[in-house]
Amino acid sequence: MEFLRTRFGATAQITVMRPGEWSAAYGVRTADADLVARFSAYDEDFEKDEYAARYSSEALPIPTVVERGAIEDGFYAFSERMPGQHIDGLDEVQMRHLLPSLFRALDAMRLIDLSAGSGFGGWRAGGTAARATWRDSLLAIGTGPGTRGSPGARALLQASPTGVAPFDAAYADLRELVRHCPETRHLVHDDLLNFNVLVEGEQISAVLDWGSSKYGDFLYDLAKFIFYQPWYEAWRNIDFVTEARAHYAAIGLDVPHLSERLTCYCVHIGLADMAYSAYRERWEQADANARRISEILRT
Repeated sequence: MEFLRTRFGATAQITVMRPGEWSAAYGVRTADADLVARFSAYDEDFEKDEYAARYSSEALPIPTVVERGAIEDGFYAFSERMPGQHIDGLDEVQMRHLLPSLFRALDAMRLIDLSAGSGFGGWRAGGTAARATWRDSLLAIGTGPGTRGSPGARALLQASPTGVAPFDAAYADLRELVRHCPETRHLVHDDLLNFNVLVEGEQISAVLDWGSSKYGDFLYDLAKFIFYQPWYEAWRNIDFVTEARAHYAAIGLDVPHLSERLTCYCVHIGLADMAYSAYRERWEQADANARRISEILRT
């Protein structure tokens, strides 16, 4: 707060916004600007936000990072404040009306030219990702860190009430399902829930926080809505798979092995969340993710 007062002056209106898992955010309003100020111990998320803004369009509105830099105990970024309410709070009727805009945003990400970059999985500003294939990036959940700066997923779960058995069983299914996944590189946001999409009326007004973004199959973002649907009671009657099939048929897009790919990504999402929940010691959430994976595999 002191940094913001020094930077913008005593007359600036500074408000505390919803805290994120990796950053703190404040609203800053002056006579000349309306901004969101974020602070984090890591700079890579802000770098990715700045890089992703080049992809902004009417269908995929992304706020501009107007300034970022280092401070004594971390990093900061100032972005233009975008209008709208969070997608997470929409009721069933509102969500159904939003679906065309949501699919347009997903289409816009799918059509972005990524030929200047390389690799699969999480990317860094500049457009490069570390994994040689999409399937390798998915299977890395079994051996790589559970989350940023943490031990591996299995190590995190060994000491948890959930244990490693549900993780290992689901990972075995993941290894079988990845054979259906194409080696195509699309821009994937990977966090369209968690208050990262703003909505005005029936249109998406902003797509925020690209820190988790990866290169891979465009269906991965759709799988997030499917996996986490039970956590959004208002959306329980929306069949996202049927809606997606209708959309792709309408635009003439052939999507081979759609069901298998979505199942694969739902399993991966659940495994990743199990590891993250264990890292945060959210044991009930880790157990809920294990149960949700089982539900997905039974359908």
